[in-house]
Amino acid sequence: MMKKIFTISLLALSLAGYAQKIKIVEGSLAPLKGQKSVNTQFTYDDMLIGGKSIPEKEYIEKRKKELDEKEAGRGDKFEQAWYADRKERFEPQFRELFAKHSEMSSVDEKAQYTLIFHTTRTEVGFNVGVASKPAYIDAEVTIVETANPSKVIAKITILKALGYQAMGMDFETGVRLQEAYAKSGKEIGKLIAKETK
Repeated sequence: MMKKIFTISLLALSLAGYAQKIKIVEGSLAPLKGQKSVNTQFTYDDMLIGGKSIPEKEYIEKRKKELDEKEAGRGDKFEQAWYADRKERFEPQFRELFAKHSEMSSVDEKAQYTLIFHTTRTEVGFNVGVASKPAYIDAEVTIVETANPSKVIAKITILKALGYQAMGMDFETGVRLQEAYAKSGKEIGKLIAKETK
């Protein structure tokens, strides 16, 4: 029991330097007042990986090579999971937490407004049991009129949305990043709820 408490305390201290920041940088969320739903779209164009800002394509090729050197075919499995996780894990988790905290549906293609979530940076983190580093994402969120996407009503930036599990069972990259998208959905949902009261 003491070991578990110590581990959780250590995790909390190590996360202190990873505080998430969310900020409205343009426009206003006021037009969303009274809306029961929004459409959500996700983009990953020109995404950078890690603190060294490696382009995504370069990162994937390097990681595939590393994994294939350990076990033939493992690199292809990694690449398939890297893209599949977006639709299977990240986006559903974002939508679920966004809907819960904004009290708006997030899967309505006919909604008046569309929220475009653009991931600009991904830190995959790691967890090898005795040592770990949380995953996180940075993103730009643009809210536009669905019928006229050039009409932007607000822009939001998110820095270091953390992805980790408190009990330390986040050994898989996809699991860690899923939590980062869940955290982003929660915080954006809360921000919209607060700004549209």
